[in-house]
Amino acid sequence: MENINVYSPKCSPENVSPPPPPPPPVKSNSGTKLKKSTVQKCGSFASKATRDAWDRMFDEAHGADVLIHTDNNGLIYAHSNVIGMASDVIRGLMKQDKRKPHRKSISILGVPHDAVRVFIRFLYSSCYEKQDMEDLAIHLLVLSHVYVVPHLKRVCESHFENTLLNKENVIDVFQLALLCDAPRLALLCHRMILNSFEEVSTSEGWQAMKQSHPSLQKELLRSVSYELDVKKQRSRKQKEIQTYTQLYDAMEAFVHICRDGCREIGPTKVENPHVSCGFQACDGLEKLLKHMAGCKLRSIPGGCSRCKRMWQLLELHSRICVDSEQCRVPLCGDFKERMKKQSRKDEKRWKLLVKNVLSTKRIGGSPYFLQATDVTL
Repeated sequence: MENINVYSPKCSPENVSPPPPPPPPVKSNSGTKLKKSTVQKCGSFASKATRDAWDRMFDEAHGADVLIHTDNNGLIYAHSNVIGMASDVIRGLMKQDKRKPHRKSISILGVPHDAVRVFIRFLYSSCYEKQDMEDLAIHLLVLSHVYVVPHLKRVCESHFENTLLNKENVIDVFQLALLCDAPRLALLCHRMILNSFEEVSTSEGWQAMKQSHPSLQKELLRSVSYELDVKKQRSRKQKEIQTYTQLYDAMEAFVHICRDGCREIGPTKVENPHVSCGFQACDGLEKLLKHMAGCKLRSIPGGCSRCKRMWQLLELHSRICVDSEQCRVPLCGDFKERMKKQSRKDEKRWKLLVKNVLSTKRIGGSPYFLQATDVTL
């Protein structure tokens, strides 16, 4: 007797003397472990010889007492004590069949015959062909869920996660993961849909889902819209942090130029002006200071945008400076006095800017500047 698609009279249990019951599969608590070979095994502690014996028992079907009917009049022979121990659901189905005590009959329909064959073989030896898993993973996931075979379910999820999931089948797998209670696989599918929405939305699976599950499609569209908003907010926040960091670096460069001197500006000049001083903002600040020193429009309101930017940097420095009396940055004390005459609205705006700038250096900040905790809004 062999497992074939068409029932053969010579394979009837009446014509075959049943051998002793086969040993049950060893239950394993370890995770899914795949090997690079044609035959894959799923975390079984049994020896190779034992697994081969289980496979041979399934293939030859000697003493089989269960007939499994599949689509297209397919027929698979199995042993009730093996498949019943591997699946409580199948054991319940066999108990319901009371027509012939010596030979049970159950039906597994709705999936290809080959998928049922691979599924039943897995119940024997926890083994499967690599090509079968690649071709039938979706059907095996359904069978593992319907007949409650969790170790096969983990194997299917692992294959989708590592190799089988792509932009063409992600919609189908996502819907299946929701139906089969596979939250990790559903999360992976959802993440792929969000990250590759333009390509996924043109797939056949997406078009079919629009017709069959419009509510799920709308939910995915809302998720995509929300994800885009989050990315925009994250990008805007990163740009703000980058701007505040550059302003803090500019404030440190101010102190460096006016206290130590750098290149051509400050109390001392560098012998080699082409050597970097370690402050990236020095070059730009020196150009602004030189421009401001010779600009005739610097005192005219709205006259020169570069001078206006310099005035703003000088005022920002005065607001974060710890000691204006000892500070050598120009107009530091003057801006301190000017703060007392500003409106409450302007004062609040400046304090918010100062706190954000100082917050970029929570550890290892300059001793010449205030700490972010010193600024109260």
